[in-house]
Amino acid sequence: MNTVETKTIENTKQPFAYRPLGLARLLREATAGTDLTPLGERLLEHGKRNDDPQALLDLSLVLELKYQKASALAVQALALQARRLYRLKDAQPSSPVRVLALKAPGDLMKNTPFECLIENADFQVEVLYVDGQLPSSARLPDHDVVLVAACALDANSEPLAQIAKLIAGTARRVLNRPERVAHTTRDAAYALLGKMPGICMAHTLRVQRMRLLAAAADEWDLSQEIDGHYPFIVRPVGSHAGQGLAKVSNRDELRTYVENADAAEFYVAPFIDYSDADGLFRKYRIVLIEGKPYACHMGISRDWIVHYPYVEMIAHPERRQEEARFMADFDTGFAARHRDALQNIATLTGLDYVGFDCAETADGRLLIFEVATAMVIHDMDDPGTFPYKRPQMRRVFDAFSGMLQRAGACRNDGIPTTNDL
Repeated sequence: MNTVETKTIENTKQPFAYRPLGLARLLREATAGTDLTPLGERLLEHGKRNDDPQALLDLSLVLELKYQKASALAVQALALQARRLYRLKDAQPSSPVRVLALKAPGDLMKNTPFECLIENADFQVEVLYVDGQLPSSARLPDHDVVLVAACALDANSEPLAQIAKLIAGTARRVLNRPERVAHTTRDAAYALLGKMPGICMAHTLRVQRMRLLAAAADEWDLSQEIDGHYPFIVRPVGSHAGQGLAKVSNRDELRTYVENADAAEFYVAPFIDYSDADGLFRKYRIVLIEGKPYACHMGISRDWIVHYPYVEMIAHPERRQEEARFMADFDTGFAARHRDALQNIATLTGLDYVGFDCAETADGRLLIFEVATAMVIHDMDDPGTFPYKRPQMRRVFDAFSGMLQRAGACRNDGIPTTNDL
């Protein structure tokens, strides 16, 4: 995200009246260049003096946004030892829909960052953290709609199994059921969507470390397994946002990559050159909300790894103009061109909310890189530089909130629930 002049979140000389902050506000402050260190210190002191696990939960977010992941997870564990259920938002009496989000413990990539989507919406929002440490007798607290926030990662297999058991007893709407979330791993997404008309996906194979080293030693023909040839793209299983992602052009580069990586398993796929005639790579982030597609951003870069290239987009106003046109014409342009492919993604994944990163091939197909429920969707870019983004993101937020509102309105009285969590 773009960097601006650092500032402090508040006057540290004033008495600290703690109110729950949450991911959306803290991420917005971090994006704006706020120095979160003084806040973190005050949250730590408040948590110690008042035995307040919610302050510890906010502190864990501060630490993660400061790239102190190990400390963040340790503080989060302390908070979850105290309790598993947290109230994030209160609603006005006129809007009494109670949203219950089911999360897995862990870092920000473990769950849908839905907080950014409903930052200004009027819901009561509670989060229950679910894993094997949750008592077997646990029941869901009172709610009108359930959102399964835990995403498809190996580390989330137990939480998703626990969530499936918990939701079996509710008659309320459940959004993003766990068995459907499982469709979004890289290999499962290829198996589900890779051969559909209008869609192009690289054949993605999950490979153990020793097997890849065998391929690098020419003892195993990787090309036959994934129906492709060098160059391949390789990444550790469970990685996101381009972490550990590399392109290898021969066996020597593959061996060097594996020997310098710590992972036990990797995803491997043929590299698909999706550059346009001008030599630039264009990657789009789309979300489907109740099956309807919405544009979230368009990154344009000279590098094939397009993890939204703020530096390039800021330096080239013509690229921002192209992104603005993409958003303005999305419904009649991109979405119309790929209507059938987008409908297939919505139908086959069966998810109420899902995002994916994609491009367009030279022959007009939708090239899908990743399908996930944990993509960060926000409106935190500098409006002076990106004035067209905030109105578009409001459309996305309104659609997400509308989905929750409609789902929460489908109530059945007399559901056995308890607040003993």
